[in-house]
Formats: sequence, structure tokens, C-alpha cells
Amino acid sequence: MKNKHSIYPNLFTELDLGFTKLRNRVIMGSMHLGLEEAKDGFTKMTAFYRERAEGGVGLIVTGGIAPNRRGMGAPKFARMNNKRTAEKHKMITQSVHDAGGKIAMQILHTGRYAYHPFSVAPSALKAPINPFKPSAMSERKIFKTIADFATSAVLAREAGYDGVEIMGSEGYLINEFIAPRTNKRTDNWGGSYENRMQFPLEVVKAARAKTGDDFIIIFRLSMLDLVQKGSEWQEIVQLAQELEKAGVTIINTGIGWHEARIPTIATSVPRAAFTWVTEKMREHVSIPLVATNRINTPEVAEKILANGQADLISMARPFLADPYFLTKAKDNRSDEINTCIACNQACLDHIFERKQVTCLVNPRACYETELNYLPTKKKKKIAVIGAGPAGITFATIANQRGHEVALFEKEDKIGGQLNLASQIAGKEEFKEMLRYFQKSVTDSTITLHLNTEVTIEDLHTGKYDEIILASGVVPRVPQIEGIENPKVLTYLDVLKNKVPVGKKVAIIGAGGIGFDIATYLSEKSGSLSLDEDRWAKRWGIDKEYKARGGLEKATPESSPRQITMLQRKKKKMGAGLGKTTGWIHRFELKSRKVKMLINVNYERISDQGLHIEIDDKKQIIEADNIILCSGQLSNDSLFNALKNKGLSVHKIGGADLAVELDAKRAIAQSARLAAEI
Repeated sequence: MKNKHSIYPNLFTELDLGFTKLRNRVIMGSMHLGLEEAKDGFTKMTAFYRERAEGGVGLIVTGGIAPNRRGMGAPKFARMNNKRTAEKHKMITQSVHDAGGKIAMQILHTGRYAYHPFSVAPSALKAPINPFKPSAMSERKIFKTIADFATSAVLAREAGYDGVEIMGSEGYLINEFIAPRTNKRTDNWGGSYENRMQFPLEVVKAARAKTGDDFIIIFRLSMLDLVQKGSEWQEIVQLAQELEKAGVTIINTGIGWHEARIPTIATSVPRAAFTWVTEKMREHVSIPLVATNRINTPEVAEKILANGQADLISMARPFLADPYFLTKAKDNRSDEINTCIACNQACLDHIFERKQVTCLVNPRACYETELNYLPTKKKKKIAVIGAGPAGITFATIANQRGHEVALFEKEDKIGGQLNLASQIAGKEEFKEMLRYFQKSVTDSTITLHLNTEVTIEDLHTGKYDEIILASGVVPRVPQIEGIENPKVLTYLDVLKNKVPVGKKVAIIGAGGIGFDIATYLSEKSGSLSLDEDRWAKRWGIDKEYKARGGLEKATPESSPRQITMLQRKKKKMGAGLGKTTGWIHRFELKSRKVKMLINVNYERISDQGLHIEIDDKKQIIEADNIILCSGQLSNDSLFNALKNKGLSVHKIGGADLAVELDAKRAIAQSARLAAEI
């Protein structure tokens, strides 16, 4: 049944699975939250999943739950292997059902990716991203693992789940059996493809036999391994067809192994960059197929469905960013959606750092039982100085709670340093943050003062109950002889003032800003992120799928400038970048022949260039321009003066702590203060 009133008719069309219906074509994809093993984790997960169900998601898929001890991703990783555990899950499933939604539990055996010494795999081959070498599974252990998958599935049903998703992609155990890269067995579970695909088929058959015909079984199939010695396309088609015969209800698209050296979900990946492979599979199976990866707006999702590329859309992180994504889309309020920018900073990075997941743009995510924006009991007049991420976050939440807020910004537009970040190739999604912030301010009763440099006199005693200093940062200028030379520029000169930059460039500082500037200056043909085919060619993705794993020779793009990045520290350049995205930035710049020097002592700057010393050896970096990306200082000059006048003043964001451009910390800090004040 189509929703004829929606501007997204395909997105809000029911899907009849025969024994049950999904209310729309959207799946909330699996995300491990770090709550699965936390104290009071079930209470917190219940609140998290309930809010997404209330937001209208058709089918929620949980984070991965192991079928047995050896399949756990790490010590204390969540398992579904007994009735006592199943009983605990009932509060989650009941809350989702009460909100009109459906929920499936993902069964995940991590195989050789397990971060503990008891890991197992088809063959004893260590993963390049894991220090632990797995044991090769005996045939007895294989049969036992198949049975454990089936037991987890039937326990999930007893717990109230509407189905399970069997994780067969991303390089985990099932995927390891399928691919010759990781399966070197010579028995009935290795060798020929018929043997290698036997394990996933037996898992599905066992799960179906135990759960019955009226239970959703999703299989997450690796349709594009993106690793050497991965699967061939015809093998993937053959497996998909056999999975359909074995009783799979839905096939979800898996893209890339965790060890693949190709980005698949980072912000630099073009939107919907992998829907072509889901579309390619549609002619081969008749069960519903799910498109995944970098789909973050209802417009993109609707287009995929309207073009017949998939039957369902999976979005995971977009529901961290905004649990009411679908409600807003259905009500023709998509401009109010808090869009996922695919930064990975508070979600995937947190998981790999063993932290609880949340979201840079929505710090309430996974903190629904702790962080709520309740109506204030005492209305206050509040002045917020600075309309960057910290200032806008505080102002909009405080205003939403009922406070009277005046927001002051010295520039002619809001957004602060987001206006700079959004200019970097691969960071176009930051424009969505700007759009969301602008809409939030416009729809509020905040009094916005642009082009306004606030003085102490403007904030005199009695005018405001609270003053929030969110005035951000200013570039730090290092003490180097010759720093006044006209060829020396700051990153603001480059990104904000558009000062022309020469062909030979030295960048002092290799934090996030240094990498951004190097990316900005080394791009020559427009952003790769906005050109899917060019992006695929650059990374070596074979869209014709003639090679195993979907890989072909990558074609790096050269830089129009000769760039040298320098840092004082001896440690690896870019060490402070995101855990799951830093390698992408380093790899991209090195492919453009950007030179990276560490352990540098800056001696002086002359018309010739930058004079340095490394390991007692002096050299000159010839440069037309030397760009300072050497950190920031808090712009908090008003703070002490306001305090001395006895005013109640708080520092947030960069004004409080200048550590790179940390929007994650700034937004979270501002949200929590606004919830309490």
C-alpha cells in the first residue's frame, strides 16, 4: 500500500513478506552500540531502540550478538546462547512493538577478527588488523557453530524478535569460509566454491528449520569484498540464489572487509556509491534486496527505490543522528533532519576504542536515559557569544527548553569554522550541519545578532542571567624567526580570505587542519566525493566486476602543487586523526606525492623558504607560501573581565579548550550545559 500523500511514495510503501508486513522500505542497519555489555545496558538499549521505532523505522536490526564464546568480538561481548539472556532482551522487543515497529537481532560470529586469544576461523590465518591468530576450526567445531547459530536464532524468536540477520559479510567468519583469501581448507568445507559456500547455507538451513517459516531471516551477503582473493561475481550470484532456496527472506548488501584498503562509509565516499552492485543482483534473485552504505537523506533513498535499484534501504548512522528522520520526511520536513555527516568520530571510532557509541551531531544518541531537554522550571535571559557549533547547539537547546536566548555572531553568517571545513574536498556533508543549524535557529525564538562584536558593556550586570562564551579559537602563530614574511599565511587566509597560494607550499602543523589544508591545495579537478565513477576509479573499484573482490588497479590523482607537511613531533604524522578515517587522509595525500616530515625543528623563514633541521641535518624547504596550521588558542578574552564584574559566565567549545577543531566535544559539552542550565 503506497502512501499517496508523501513526497517519498516509494520510501513509505509497505513491503509484504507473506507472513508479515514492514510499514515502509527502511531498515535501521546494525550498529554495535557499546551498550550491549554496559551496566544497565538493556534499559539504555530499550530507550534507544524505542525512540527509533517511534520515529517510524520499518525494521530495526540490532548490533551484532555472538552465537557462542569463540565468536565474541572481544571479552564480555554480548552473546545469545541461553534462555536467561533471551529473557533480558524482551524489554527491547516489547518496546519496539509497542511503538509499532519490528526488530531483528543480528547474529555475528567475528571469526578471525575476534579480539581475544580464543578466536577461530576456517584456516589459521591472522588478519592484518588483529594481533591474535585464530585456530583452524575442526569439522566438529564447524557443526557445533552451525548449531549455535540456529540456537541463537530460536532464542531470538523466544525473546520477541521478529527475525534475525545472519552476518555473512565484512570479513567475519561466514565471509571467511566463502573467500579463497581466508579459506585454505582441503576437506569438504574448502577447495571448490560448492564446498566453500556450504557453511553459510548450512547456517541458514539450520536457523530456518528451528525458527519456522513465519520468521524473518536476513542474510548480509558480501557483494563486494574489495580485497585480493575475494569472491568472484558469479560466485556471489550463485550463493545468493542458493540462499533464497535455503529460506532467506531478505538479502542485505555487504560492502568491503574491515581489512580492505578502500573507504566504504567515510564522509569522503560519495552518497549511495555502492547501489550499483545491489542493482546488479536484482535480476538474479526474487527475494527483496537491501541497498546500503552512505545513504543519508530521504531524497537519495527515494531515488534508489524509484530507479529500481533495490527493494529496501538500510541506514544505520542516520538514525543515530536523528531518530525522527522518517517522521520528518513523511511530514515533508526533510529540511529539519539532523543529517549524518559520516564522520565516524563518535560512532565507529568509539567502538574501536571500546567506548559507548553516540553521535557528533546528536549527543543524545545512546544517552536517551540520561540526556533529555526538559522544559525549564525557571526561565532565564541568556546571551550566547559565538554562533559556531557550540554556540548554536547551546542556544537552540536552551531556547527549546523555554529560555530567552540572544545569539551574537561577529561574522555575517552562523556556523563558525564549519564554513571552513565544508570547503574541503570530501567534507561536503558539513554543509548539511550548516543547513540544519540555520533551520533550527530560524524556527526558534532566538534573537540572532549577526555582524556584532560584543563588548563587556553590551553584557552589563542585570541584562542577562547567564552568559555563554562560545567565541571559538584563533590560529596560534609559532615563534619562528621571519614569521612576518609576506609569504607566510594562516589557514584562515587560505580558506576564509582566499589569498592566492603558489605552486610550492610548506605546511607547518600536521593535525586535522594541516591535513585539511593539504587536501584542499592538492585537489585539482573538483571533489572526488561528488563524482562516483571518478572516485571508484581512483580507489580501484571494478564496477564491471571482472576481477575477484571487485578490485582493479587504482588510479591516484596528482596534485597541482608541490606540498610539504611538517610537524615537530616525532610520532607518526596524523596520529591524532580519526581511528577509522585517519588512514584514508594519509593514504590520499601520499598518493598525491605530498611529502611528510616529522621531528622537525623550525629555524627561520626567508624569501627562499623554510629553514629547518631534522636529526641535526639542516635543509631548506623552498616555498612560495608557508601556511600556518600550528594549532589554535582559545578566544576567551572576555571571560575574566565578565567574571570580575560578577556575571555568571560559562565557556564552551573552543573558547573553553582549544584542541584542534573538536566539534564532537564542543557539541556534546554545549548540549549537556543547555540541558542543565
